[in-house]
Amino acid sequence: MKTINLKKYYYPLFVTDTFIEVSDEVAEALLFMRREENNLTHKIWYHKAYYSLDCEDGIENCAFDFTAKSPEEILLEQEEEQLFLATLEHLSEAMNSLTDIQARRIHARYILGKKLIEIAVEEGVSVSVVQQTVKSGLKRMRNYFEKKKWRE
Repeated sequence: MKTINLKKYYYPLFVTDTFIEVSDEVAEALLFMRREENNLTHKIWYHKAYYSLDCEDGIENCAFDFTAKSPEEILLEQEEEQLFLATLEHLSEAMNSLTDIQARRIHARYILGKKLIEIAVEEGVSVSVVQQTVKSGLKRMRNYFEKKKWRE
C-alpha cells in the first residue's frame, strides 16, 4: 500500500493536502496517467501546437460529416438536386432543337472543353466559322429558353 496526495493528482477538486492509502496498482496507474499527461503537455509545448492550422473552425467535423443534417438541410439539398436535374433536361431539350453542326460544336466547346481552334482543325474549317456557329447556337438556345419561359 502506498500513500498518495490527492492534491497532486486532482488539484481543482482538492486544494489542500489530502493523503490516502491506495493499492500499488492504483498508485502505478495514477503515476502512469500523470506521466502521460506531462508527456502530452511537453509535446504540445515543443511543437508549438497550441493552434489548429485548419482554415476554419470545425473543418475536422466536416471532413468526416459527424454532424447530422437537419430536415431543412435535407429538404434544401433535395430541392437543389431536383432543380439541377430539371436544368439538365432543359439543356438537353434545347440542344436537341439545334442543328447537328451547332449541337456538335457547342458540345465540343462547353462539354468536352475544347478550344475553338481545336474544333476548327478537327472539322477542317476556319476558326471564325466555328465561332459564328457556336455563337448562333447559343443565341438559338437562349431564345428557346425564353420561349419555354425557363429563363428568368
